[in-house]
Amino acid sequence: MPATPAAAKPPRKFHFISGLPRSGSTLLAAILNQNPRFHAGMTSPLADIMGVVIAEASSKNDFSFDVSDEQRVAMLRGLVENFYAGQPGGDAGIVFDTSRLWCSRMQLLDTLFPDAKVIACVRQLSWVLDSMERLVRRQPVGVSKVFRFDTNTTVYSRVEALTDPRGMVGFAFQATKDAFYGQYAPGHLLLLTYESLVRNPAAALRAVYQFIGEPWFEHDFDHIAYQADEFDARVGMPGLHTVRPKVEPIERTSILPREIFGRFMNESFWMDPKNNVSQVPIV
Repeated sequence: MPATPAAAKPPRKFHFISGLPRSGSTLLAAILNQNPRFHAGMTSPLADIMGVVIAEASSKNDFSFDVSDEQRVAMLRGLVENFYAGQPGGDAGIVFDTSRLWCSRMQLLDTLFPDAKVIACVRQLSWVLDSMERLVRRQPVGVSKVFRFDTNTTVYSRVEALTDPRGMVGFAFQATKDAFYGQYAPGHLLLLTYESLVRNPAAALRAVYQFIGEPWFEHDFDHIAYQADEFDARVGMPGLHTVRPKVEPIERTSILPREIFGRFMNESFWMDPKNNVSQVPIV
């Protein structure tokens, strides 16, 4: 008798994690990764690779006249699908790719994956900068790629570098605002606050599951496992992607000068309901 053909696997679904640094994106990925149907991790190179492909398929390349928009879409969609085909855990039915760039590419994601959702992790900007400064001060004899290996910096110059529109925090902040106020936010974007995630992770994750339309999985919030020591060491910021085993809020006093901390206290645009013209869910 001929062998019965194996049932075809349903196509893999893709969702995207974005938002601000030091705002829970790695923690969210570590929690989601407990679900055997999901694959999630720290920031991947996928969005950067995609940017190179887009540029080389544009008029930057003299032969781009021979590349149609249909070909561009097929190449970019295939890039995402094939990137995860050979990854450990890439056979999971649902993949979450993480990058601060995704919030700035909502239109592209809508074109490639119309059903994809973007979860943007946000946190009060003052505490994001406080968290970054703490990482710097852990390494008094080291220097970070984040600050272009400059050894002559102060907390003031570091904050200016981070919040510059092309800086690590500044770009992510503007990209998140771009997504929040943009036309592709309705039905595609959810803002997940760091405060909600660490204070009530079960409620926060239930909101995420509802947003992506997946059945609930019972997570263990007391035994989270994730680290990326090699990457963190390469950028000169050990602990950048380290996740504590138990999800819980840590109360502390800021180490930033008062004028810096106060300067960014009112930048949480998502906290004012008048700003949410697209009715983006905010957890």
